[in-house]
Amino acid sequence: MSDSGQGKEIVQRGLYFDELEVGARYAHRPGRTATEADNVLFSSLTMNTQALHLDAAYSESQPFGQRLMNSMWTLSTMVGASVSQITQGTLVAQLGLSDIAFPAPLFHGDTLYTETEVVDKRLSSSRPGQGIVTLRHTGRNQAGDVVATATRVALMWCAPVDGRES
Repeated sequence: MSDSGQGKEIVQRGLYFDELEVGARYAHRPGRTATEADNVLFSSLTMNTQALHLDAAYSESQPFGQRLMNSMWTLSTMVGASVSQITQGTLVAQLGLSDIAFPAPLFHGDTLYTETEVVDKRLSSSRPGQGIVTLRHTGRNQAGDVVATATRVALMWCAPVDGRES
């Protein structure tokens, strides 16, 4: 923060390790409405030629009756939704993702809403000024159905000792 004579300047950032509380749940808003363009572009960029994402005629003959959003788009968007509120500028590194599940489909036109719960945290024993945080992401569609879950382990900065933002 600085005062340039024009008033207080506040730079958006995530939360430091010290500010995260086990059990706290963060609702990330606004949601993100999935589009056909998202699905085709993401699938093409990642070289995923799965017909369930790209071929409407084929998908109509399959159990869900329509194209499915690429599950990796869903996962990426779910994690991405948490960045500005939790890890923007306070993340050192993402250490891993696990327990990824897609219990219900996401379709074009559905809106993905994400929430993140802080499951665990501990100071790093080998990296002073940093801590390891376990986050549980849950993605729901507009009807509240869980469409994705994932556990993410992140290495986070602790708050600066001198109180200054970096």
